[in-house]
Amino acid sequence: MRVVIGEDHALLRDGLTRLLEAHGFEVVAAVDNAVSLSQALREMDLDVAVVDVRLPPTFRDEGLRAAIEARTRKPGFPVLVLSQYVEQAYAAELLADGQGAVGYLLKERVGDVHSFLDAVTRVAEGGTAMDPEVVRQLVARRGPLDELSPREREVLGLMAEGRSNGGIAQALVVTESAVEKHVGQIFSKLHLATADNNHRRVLAVLAYLRATG
Repeated sequence: MRVVIGEDHALLRDGLTRLLEAHGFEVVAAVDNAVSLSQALREMDLDVAVVDVRLPPTFRDEGLRAAIEARTRKPGFPVLVLSQYVEQAYAAELLADGQGAVGYLLKERVGDVHSFLDAVTRVAEGGTAMDPEVVRQLVARRGPLDELSPREREVLGLMAEGRSNGGIAQALVVTESAVEKHVGQIFSKLHLATADNNHRRVLAVLAYLRATG
């Protein structure tokens, strides 16, 4: 897979490059500012972008803006955003187009090599990878989720991380059929239609949380 990295911290940028290349990814560009990132996203043949939210020159949301612009030009272009902190508004904006192939991780998760590489691969293949802490904060908000049972909240959180029913069953040590029942209840209580694949149902849940939270 061909990857572009947008990260202003030299050590992290180099570390991400080495990590990805060591596991079979081709890093075609690793840049430290939003202008160079936007140029790479426009001109290069890429499979996925790994992008810091905040890049020079202002260190506000230039990386996120470049990613959203790329997805506007090419709907569904895979983007995994990295952030120092949980910024729910940024996560929500990234998900707003409902196209899938997006992820939002805290930078500290990069240290968990297996999980990070899994997130990059999942996003590149059209799936969703949300940081567990982002999910926890979304699920913890009061509102329509008050209707969900504690177990259904657990299932919803694991869904939003991008896990399949089988993966949720394994994490909760229950049967897959039990998870399917919980998923059905979640969509029923949140008045959401089920979808054919996992990342679309995750996006539907997060879109609902944004709209009503």
